[in-house]
Amino acid sequence: MTSPDDERARLADDGTAEERSAARHQRRKGRRFATVFFSVLLVLLLAGGAVFAYYLTRVSRAIDHVSRNPSIMPSEQGVDGTPRPADPTNRTASGQPMTFVLMGSDSRGSDQGRSDSLMVAYLSGDRKDVYLVSFPRDMWVTVPGKGQAKINAAYAWGGPPLTIATLESMLAVRMQHAAVIDFEGFIKLTDVLGGVSVYNKQASKSDGFTFPEGQITIQGKQALAYVRERHDLQRGDLDRAQRQRDVVQAILKKTMTPETIANPVKFGKTVDTFAACMTVSEDLDSKTIRSVATQLRVNPETGIHSLQAPIDGFGTSKDGQSIDVVDKVGLAELAKAMQTDTMDQYAAKYGS
Repeated sequence: MTSPDDERARLADDGTAEERSAARHQRRKGRRFATVFFSVLLVLLLAGGAVFAYYLTRVSRAIDHVSRNPSIMPSEQGVDGTPRPADPTNRTASGQPMTFVLMGSDSRGSDQGRSDSLMVAYLSGDRKDVYLVSFPRDMWVTVPGKGQAKINAAYAWGGPPLTIATLESMLAVRMQHAAVIDFEGFIKLTDVLGGVSVYNKQASKSDGFTFPEGQITIQGKQALAYVRERHDLQRGDLDRAQRQRDVVQAILKKTMTPETIANPVKFGKTVDTFAACMTVSEDLDSKTIRSVATQLRVNPETGIHSLQAPIDGFGTSKDGQSIDVVDKVGLAELAKAMQTDTMDQYAAKYGS
């Protein structure tokens, strides 16, 4: 199995002095701040309750204004007539793991677009750990009712329902909730926060912007260009996904600083922006979000784990597309870990 951590480990051993330094920096950063979109919202909720009642009220108000769409989830019969995996009896009860699909929409204009970012957030039954598993957009999988294709084609063909059905078919695990995130809207957070700082591993150019190697500060359109670029990067989509995670981590870090939390106006604008860029499944109502948040025992420093769905290298499809080849053995291990609430063992074996 290859992963961003394997690549960083190789650079640490075989690369130049600059590459080794960058690799060590990335490993340390990943351990400190491993997160994705949904964890941002939940951690904000917890932080609000921990600081002042005002902040909890402010976040709750933002949650109430999150857009909800009843057509995000697939029907119980499935898109190709195959029933969905069984739904736990009490999905919000402590002791029962929960799954959330996070889709970063890259839609532009009237085009529905493809899933620019696809992740599953798995919350352990004891509520102490969140496992965030990203699925590279070029993974070559079976899309129900469509056949073999890149996983992000499911979003273009059938939107969130077909994307979720594809994940359920791959993992034989019920996806209980979902959120579609307007990534362009999400990047507006970099403006609200006055820019965020990230470590750029590879120098690149995109949309008229130049991104030198090293520590850089980005915001707005510049940040959007940074996270969308992949053609000028050595590992293409894998490196772009890494950039997206880095920017999300930087947003979370700056959101949680005293500079933001101690400023009621800035804090209010931040949570409002979070709410404005999300559309969630209808069953992920305010009551459910608050119920889950009050159960959480996650330590943001040690309890949020970042993983990549297993791939076994790269290849070319019969019709000439560049694809990520699925590691079938690794995927079976991931599916079993989700089915049996043993993601801790899987992360210990394959995580950072």
